[in-house]
Amino acid sequence: MGEQMIDFGKYKQSLTLLESQFGHWRTLDTALPIWIQEAVSESVIQRYETCYDCLWKVLKRYLKEGLGLPDVPNSPKPLFRIANENNLLTSDIARWLIYADTRIGTSHDYDGEKAKAALNIMDAFIKDAVNLYQTMSGETWP
Repeated sequence: MGEQMIDFGKYKQSLTLLESQFGHWRTLDTALPIWIQEAVSESVIQRYETCYDCLWKVLKRYLKEGLGLPDVPNSPKPLFRIANENNLLTSDIARWLIYADTRIGTSHDYDGEKAKAALNIMDAFIKDAVNLYQTMSGETWP
């Protein structure tokens, strides 16, 4: 039993794609038509949703199989609290709960304010997701 048996591939791929698309969004030419700007923003948010979902599912498996914890819950917020209690998170638990609320917001209501909120946390989320990846996988981020 251990983290060697846990497949981090989908998490790593989704985080790589998010990081790349967020980089494109940050350097996007504001002279481009608004529909292109919106499409790139929406793509970043969709990649965030995918990465977030991969992250918490791998975290759940890591807590069960990597750390051997019994009775691991099946939802992100309690998992983040347990991860925090086990010193897996490099940032404050409050920030992880914001990521969870942001993910809920993007899936239930895609208004402009929630999209802006998601884009505003993206830099911090990517850094935290990279740190968690490194902690769980034992690998250095590319």
